[in-house]
Amino acid sequence: MTSPHGLGGLAGLDAYCKRGHSHHDGDRFGRLFADLPPLFTDPRVLENLGRPDGPMADDKAETTSVAVGLIFFGQFLDHDITLDISSSLDTVNDPATTGNVRTPSLDLDCIYGLGPDAQPYLYHAEGAYKGVKLITGAEHGTGPHAADDLARVGEVALIGDFRNDENRAVSQVQLSMIRAHNRFCEDLHGTYQGKALYEKARERCSWHYQWCVVHDYLAKICGKPVIDRVLAEGRQVYKPCAPFIPVEFSIAAYRFGHAMVPMEIQFQKGNPRFELFGEVYGRGFESIKDARAVADIHELFETHEGRQVQRASRCDTKLAKDLLKLSARIDSGRQSLATRNMIRGQSFLLPSGESVARELGRDAAEIGQISAAARSDEPGLTAGTPLWYYILKEAEIIGREEPDGSRSPGEGLGPVGATIVAETIIGLIELDSRSWLGSDRNWRPETYSDDGTIEISTVGHLLAYR
Repeated sequence: MTSPHGLGGLAGLDAYCKRGHSHHDGDRFGRLFADLPPLFTDPRVLENLGRPDGPMADDKAETTSVAVGLIFFGQFLDHDITLDISSSLDTVNDPATTGNVRTPSLDLDCIYGLGPDAQPYLYHAEGAYKGVKLITGAEHGTGPHAADDLARVGEVALIGDFRNDENRAVSQVQLSMIRAHNRFCEDLHGTYQGKALYEKARERCSWHYQWCVVHDYLAKICGKPVIDRVLAEGRQVYKPCAPFIPVEFSIAAYRFGHAMVPMEIQFQKGNPRFELFGEVYGRGFESIKDARAVADIHELFETHEGRQVQRASRCDTKLAKDLLKLSARIDSGRQSLATRNMIRGQSFLLPSGESVARELGRDAAEIGQISAAARSDEPGLTAGTPLWYYILKEAEIIGREEPDGSRSPGEGLGPVGATIVAETIIGLIELDSRSWLGSDRNWRPETYSDDGTIEISTVGHLLAYR
């Protein structure tokens, strides 16, 4: 039966009436702050704030403590847990009906794909490691530098997530993770064979990866005291019955990395920095054409070699100028990555940063300071500050919590951002019965080298393990 004129259902209304969740299946997104009202900001204000010559455009200063490679490792981690291919900037998006193509767990499906039975072309096809080791360019490559590249058919990378070839830095992280799995296969080959070898090597690689995420990556980005509190006192915000990806995390807090990525990076000792997207490193989704595009992990991450490693850009409200003017094919008002982030947040009905900070019990004076600083950048933010921008401004003004109780502005996330990021990622690990925290909380990382002094407990040590 048709509804009488004027009484039909309104498309999108349900998103305003049912913002909350009890829990969602793992292939969906959800909300942390179900009862907070969504912030509306005039899109013209967001376009003005993120414009290429606006308050977010500046020459980026560097942190003093965050290795540049960690930002691309963070991109790799994001690709391990989220892939949204259905939402739009031009509609109201409901997290509960937005599909997540990745599994919401740190299971490295971005390198393992669906496994050797479903995707055998990602694995060795013969020999002692058939269906066990992952292939690289050394087995199935393109061009003169194939041995230091991902496996490819032509220019297309044979990997579990196509996005891990979108820039040379993240593709080299992907390659290093594949090599780490293959090294674990070799370590275990005398004890296990065939499918049992694959499963054990995958578990060992995944557990070391998860440990390094918690104790190295999150400690550097969120602050060690935050991580210690979550592990000792439990999660206060992210407490679902089943894992899901909160939009406050994926659409706002975890996009802090956009502020910390530099546009020029040094891959090799003795060579200068080159543009992330340029003639030397390439423009993404292509094979290595230049020997200088082969990344030395010891130059990007802190490892046992103790080199002077380039630092990431500061965590603040400034973005590299190239990110504020993307492809000319994009609508002129939305060529800025900053503007797109804030418009996306609005399309998902995210609350203001001030609302979330109050919900987390932050001091009113602190909230007022951050809010005033945001309005100083853009007077149009009278109703509140978009959550993403608030988290960056909080990082800029307050910064990462240090073990001695002090704060380091610009070195990492402030209290709101750190809480969302740390609790979500640690929660995803704890809620996975196959993970280290979900399976064996007394496990500890292994050591290597002749004297057994190098523990695989940092991202740099894991990626250098080959």
